[in-house]
Amino acid sequence: MAGFAFKQFKVQQNNTAMKVSTDGILLGAWANIGDASRLLDIGTGTGLLALMCKQRNQSLAIDAVEIDEQAVKDARTNIKNSPWPDITVHQCAIQDFSSETKFDVVISNPPYFNHSLHSPDSARTKARHTVGLSFSELLSAFIRVSHSHSTLTVILPCIEADIFTEHANVMGLHLHRVCHVQMTPTKPVSRRLMAFSLIPNKSMCVSALCVRNSDNTYTPEYITLCQNFYLKM
Repeated sequence: MAGFAFKQFKVQQNNTAMKVSTDGILLGAWANIGDASRLLDIGTGTGLLALMCKQRNQSLAIDAVEIDEQAVKDARTNIKNSPWPDITVHQCAIQDFSSETKFDVVISNPPYFNHSLHSPDSARTKARHTVGLSFSELLSAFIRVSHSHSTLTVILPCIEADIFTEHANVMGLHLHRVCHVQMTPTKPVSRRLMAFSLIPNKSMCVSALCVRNSDNTYTPEYITLCQNFYLKM
């Protein structure tokens, strides 16, 4: 069985196209969810982000949306076998999802490949490419399910992060918090963690994080962020 064991839960990933990644772990650990009551995970895949957020704030009511049937199997299995089986997984496109109650936090590790060659695996293409969920559609979904003080938190490569931010600004969203991520000290920044809100901000919280030292060990900053999750950290 292909899987990933964390300290408080396990992630089976036999069926989903997109496996557990550093991107997902970074996002689940970095998102600001301390004051939230309701969270929506868009494109949950294995359920990783929903499970990480539930571990961090067990009073959260969490809904997770996933379009791919095979990924839903993994997510529901992982949630059922976790300490938090009350997380609800909805099998549908976020464009078709509706909720009477608004969410305080929306979190997503979104598809971002716009122009690269599509994989022959249709599920992997849907998970990796924006063909099924464009940035504008994701932002529209957030606005639809949020209230005036909600936040949208995502992780993207730098070029796509710039494009996403431009779309967000056009749609009335403001970047409040950003973290520039580099994998090693000698590599350039490759990912950007970002939190958006409808509230105009007077100042932005900017930080930086390096995942690994030159000797391939985890940096103290990454350990501080993620040590509650990794089994051997």
